Amino acid sequence: MSNPFEQPGRSYTVLVNDEGQHSLWPTGTAVPDGWQAVLADRPREECLAYVEANWTDMRPRSLATASAASAAPAAAPAADPAARG
Repeated sequence: MSNPFEQPGRSYTVLVNDEGQHSLWPTGTAVPDGWQAVLADRPREECLAYVEANWTDMRPRSLATASAASAAPAAAPAADPAARG
């Protein structure tokens, strides 16, 4: 039995979850909870090209956001007017 997730002649749908992660699903397969179709009923190669162009950061969105926040430079402390002599 062949894998329905890897059949070149079949139509696929690109799904995306809240974390920005992408997945290919065979057209006609129920979309799992937490996922949305963003490109439907297309050839496998077209779906793979869409994923390659649109999922450029493999990290879950929450991790990418947290990493960006922790990498942001800290604000400089305000100058103390009393220190001016």
